[in-house]
Amino acid sequence: MEVKGTLKVVNTTQVVSDKFSKREFVLTTNDMYPQDILFQLTQDKCTLLDMFKVGDKVEVSFNLRGREWTNPQGEVKYFNSLEAWKIFKDTNVEHNAIDAPVENDNLPF
Repeated sequence: MEVKGTLKVVNTTQVVSDKFSKREFVLTTNDMYPQDILFQLTQDKCTLLDMFKVGDKVEVSFNLRGREWTNPQGEVKYFNSLEAWKIFKDTNVEHNAIDAPVENDNLPF
């Protein structure tokens, strides 16, 4: 899956254990009704965000992950995460183009 938007939040890498690290970031979509979406990067992918800053227009490729967890009281809970695996600058961002002069036949001279 892929989504385009603007980087709103870029967090530092969290070392959860000696075998697991993660880095979260928030992307605001470019939709009619923009959404703030939380993504995470894990392990060696955490460095992918190093070349970006808040406000950058990017495209994120990600996988939807889900898991089941049973708490100590025996209740089953379900969790979802959006696992980003590729981030790159959005090359389809609208740029201010230099327009050619417009000819107007209605000019008074």
